[in-house]
Amino acid sequence: MRVLCTTLGSPSHGRAQLPLLRALSKAGHQVLVVTTEALAPVFHGDDVEVRAVLPQFDPVAMLGPHLAELQDSAGLSLSSPVLPRLLMRALAGPSVKQHLDILAPVTREFRPDLVLRDGMDMAAVLIAEQLGVPQLPTPSGFSNTIEPEEVLPRLNERRRELGLPERDDPLSLVAHGRVDYVPPSHSFCRHLPPALAYRQTVDVERHQVLPGWVVELPTDRPLVYAAIGTALPVVREQMGAGANPLPVELPDVAESLEAILGAAAELDDCTVIVSTSGVPVDTEGLPGHVRVTERVPQPLLLESVDLFLTHGGFNSVREALRTGTPLAVLPHFGDQHINAERVVELGLGGHITDRSVRGIAGMCRTLLADPAPRARMRAARLAMLTLPDIEQAVADLEAIAG
Repeated sequence: MRVLCTTLGSPSHGRAQLPLLRALSKAGHQVLVVTTEALAPVFHGDDVEVRAVLPQFDPVAMLGPHLAELQDSAGLSLSSPVLPRLLMRALAGPSVKQHLDILAPVTREFRPDLVLRDGMDMAAVLIAEQLGVPQLPTPSGFSNTIEPEEVLPRLNERRRELGLPERDDPLSLVAHGRVDYVPPSHSFCRHLPPALAYRQTVDVERHQVLPGWVVELPTDRPLVYAAIGTALPVVREQMGAGANPLPVELPDVAESLEAILGAAAELDDCTVIVSTSGVPVDTEGLPGHVRVTERVPQPLLLESVDLFLTHGGFNSVREALRTGTPLAVLPHFGDQHINAERVVELGLGGHITDRSVRGIAGMCRTLLADPAPRARMRAARLAMLTLPDIEQAVADLEAIAG
């Protein structure tokens, strides 16, 4: 079987695909990943072919034609549902043509039997329909938030342009299903049918080990891990200082880290590890119970953590579910606000709305003192462990591809 996989957005989208692609490759299937130059390193070292031919994904540029709608929206903020809905429309808009022009010759040469696509990739939906092969979105926060009714009219416009039959069913977007690593009882997807669900692995990046200094950490006090993820630093770097044309302000990653470090300093009865994702921070004067590092193998560390202070990206949420680690969610943008609400709804942690040092530290103390989130997280972990191993996905996808 020949499998085409597309990846856009942030590195987290590619890392979510890795376990699935490895299982397919191990089973002898040929896998081709079509992605951007920035995301290609995610797949290096794996037995897949990678073609970094897609342009850098730029959601701000895609939203350009919709800026007037944004500016007319009263009280617009990053937690508003207006932004993601407009992005859904933009993803299936005329800008799809550039993506199609790149994908079309690649797929004619590769002749895939199955397409696994980034949840944001509408061009891959159309390519699969042209080829008459099934397509499924892979796990991502965008797949969880997408509203098919918002996408259908513009997707049908593109179908007409390509001479493809229009579809009446909004769920034609996922006509052959979708893949997830979360059981239905703990799904974060609000608008799509149940998924082919498989067990989240803790071994995403190969040969990862924790740094030696972790064995020197005190074990007679709670261990808190804080991380801001990879998406926000990437977006800020893409946009450049002062280059944001949207009528909302993206959170300042340096300010967020400063508040997190301040809260970590206040948690003096805990040990706190803060991962900066490579963003420069001032660590002068931090107390000894705070350890700052650029990166750490997060899935491994979470196995021994009492509380995860996170931005609420879907990869991080899933990894916490897999290890049963309660969540204190400090969302920034995109699906993270919705994920924070779902965490509270499921009783798995808290949503930090007071972004001050005191607010962050207060939520952490509340969650550490409350046994209920730990109990519900334990139940979530058990539910995760009932899912089949990722190897089962191979047979399921073979059946779908016929």
